[in-house]
Amino acid sequence: MTTAQTTAPTTCRNGDVSVGPARIEDGADLWRIARGSGELDLNSPYSYLLWCRDFADTTAVARDASGRPVGFVTGYLRPEAPGTLFVWQVAVEDSHRGSGVAGALLDALSVRVAAEHGLDRVEATVTPGNLASDRMFRSYARRRGAEVTREVLFPAASFPTAGHEAEVLYRIGPLDSAAS
Repeated sequence: MTTAQTTAPTTCRNGDVSVGPARIEDGADLWRIARGSGELDLNSPYSYLLWCRDFADTTAVARDASGRPVGFVTGYLRPEAPGTLFVWQVAVEDSHRGSGVAGALLDALSVRVAAEHGLDRVEATVTPGNLASDRMFRSYARRRGAEVTREVLFPAASFPTAGHEAEVLYRIGPLDSAAS
């Protein structure tokens, strides 16, 4: 997978954030942003470095005017369904939440993946208590003219520790190629 992209960065509606591909040196910032989210299952710092190296073409990073990462979306193309982008994590710093950064990240990433690999649908899992993610994915589906189906992918009992909510699989598609 590549780290260099030819697509131009996109901006979110507040105008002070640009969105582009991940770089290896972003890994530590992605870990910091994920840790600060309060919602995500935090992976090791090493995993974010690897993600920025090995899955850069299915990852997008939002940067402030100084170039500092302030948000990200990580994903991968499902091996059994290469037209499906599975969104692994989305996180935005507190200072940029509510300004359209998460939606801009998801839009920019799906446009880039569609151009480079083709894209039929987007999948993600959301815990029932994560209303912000529910709203973001439903809004994304509306912008794409797509349906959203939901079903429990991993029940709470699947997790090794108590207290983890079920992970509900959101399937968004088929995507309207004219809207990508």
